[in-house]
Amino acid sequence: MKIVVRAQHIMSLGGYIVERNFPFRNIILVNKTPEPVKVEVPVFDEEWIEESRDLGLEVIPVKEEDSFLNLYRKAKANLELTKENS
Repeated sequence: MKIVVRAQHIMSLGGYIVERNFPFRNIILVNKTPEPVKVEVPVFDEEWIEESRDLGLEVIPVKEEDSFLNLYRKAKANLELTKENS
């Protein structure tokens, strides 16, 4: 299955991670490009991260000890700056 990350949009993939041994509890995707990007879900392995980066997405893995909310807010603020500068 594929989902679309809209142009200049941010989203969380926590519900699409299905591998129990996956080292991250969530992934934040940021599309700073002017075009929508399709990504394959669910996420099964760490190779998915590199594949998504190759598509032009910023991928922010969230570990157990990380604050999801802080990482999301920081990524959102960075995205807003990118929008203002384009």
